[in-house]
Amino acid sequence: MLVENFKRLALWSILGLAGCTSLPSEKIVPQEDPVIIGSPVRRNFTPLEPAFACVANALREKSKPVVVSIAVGDVKDYTGKYSQTEGNAITQGGALMVYSALGKLGNMVEIRERFDTRIAELELAYADRRQLGDGQLHAIEAGKPPVPWVPYFGGTILRSQYYIVGGITEVNYNIQSGGFDAAVSNVGGKRRTFTMNIGVDLRIIDTRSLVVLKTVSMQKQIKGEEVGVGIYRFFGNELLDLNVGGKSQEPLQLGVRTTIEQSVLELVGAITGVDANVCIDPIMEPKRVARDGQIPSVAGPAQPLPVQGKANGKGNGNGNGNLTALIDPSSTQSGGLVPQNRSLVAQGAGYELQFVTATADISPQTRSQIEKMAAEASQGKVVNYKLLSRDTENFPPLQRRELTSERINAVSNILTSLGVSASRIKVLWRPDPTDAGIRREGGGTQLIASLAIEP
Repeated sequence: MLVENFKRLALWSILGLAGCTSLPSEKIVPQEDPVIIGSPVRRNFTPLEPAFACVANALREKSKPVVVSIAVGDVKDYTGKYSQTEGNAITQGGALMVYSALGKLGNMVEIRERFDTRIAELELAYADRRQLGDGQLHAIEAGKPPVPWVPYFGGTILRSQYYIVGGITEVNYNIQSGGFDAAVSNVGGKRRTFTMNIGVDLRIIDTRSLVVLKTVSMQKQIKGEEVGVGIYRFFGNELLDLNVGGKSQEPLQLGVRTTIEQSVLELVGAITGVDANVCIDPIMEPKRVARDGQIPSVAGPAQPLPVQGKANGKGNGNGNGNLTALIDPSSTQSGGLVPQNRSLVAQGAGYELQFVTATADISPQTRSQIEKMAAEASQGKVVNYKLLSRDTENFPPLQRRELTSERINAVSNILTSLGVSASRIKVLWRPDPTDAGIRREGGGTQLIASLAIEP
């Protein structure tokens, strides 16, 4: 009887699985079959995102607006691992990962293109043959008619100070493996684990002298596991064969990317005088940091960044464009940032200004709220307001900080155009540059920043 019930249950389960899918699907065009819609596209995050924000903040304190100009050479796969069925085991895009890593430092590093200059060289050849135009007429010599080609006199290509080259040099498949596989009367389970590793060697070179200024050799272990249970039994004349289990492995190419990113941080730190390890160790080696005690500063105590009083290249109309964030860097609450002027939070009206995902554009509804805020502020009242966005908006800390500054500026520009002095606008709270978390505020929204208009 037990076997019969199990057979019925197995049959209905098979029929149910055959008739449905657990993945969402959508019919794009009426005449087509539905297609499976998986997860949305997102930015490629790694565990080192807070470290990039930390190093960029240290560079910002040391020098403005640009520290160094860096080019990227070839970063090849030197492992030689290749499969006839799956192709190259290791990514062939190491140089592209280095470019992306440098881009995470924002405008603290200027990137010079040297990896693929074919289009630029082709256009320079066209310009040399007087074949390249831009739809305009250009005066070449006084007293002569203008010409339709673009004149080129040399010197427009900017030089680099340094460049990064190297390669992915190791992939070792079975550093360690182990597990168990046990069964009693053909009923049992198994668990297996394995560890492999990859290695990266990069160096940064002075472009003029070709002196190698710094080399780094990094390795990262990649772990995986397999678990399962199974039954293989005869019940009279009936055979029951049931196996359940799963396999999981840390993404190999993500491990390569993370290793390259840490190497880039150390190379940039070496040529700029910033100790990148102070930013890296709390993330990659938390146990060692906890053992050694307090983390030293990267480049002196962190200072809040000024919020410039212009957005999209436009001034605020009154020439007073600096809004200083009232932030206490020593605090450990709310990601290290808390209001210094707490009296402002307890007074006056409160407004919530919501932005569209990934933009600093002001909607008509938000504009109406800002006009009401300006009217109250003109009466000498304290006006508190919050900047909100959808809680699905999730950017790396550095990019989120830049977008937050643009949003603060966008609101401040409208307020100043309505007669509110920029000196009255104060930033009470905004996320720490190394904080990757979000703070939910109501249904489906997150808090970006809290501000106030002083009396």
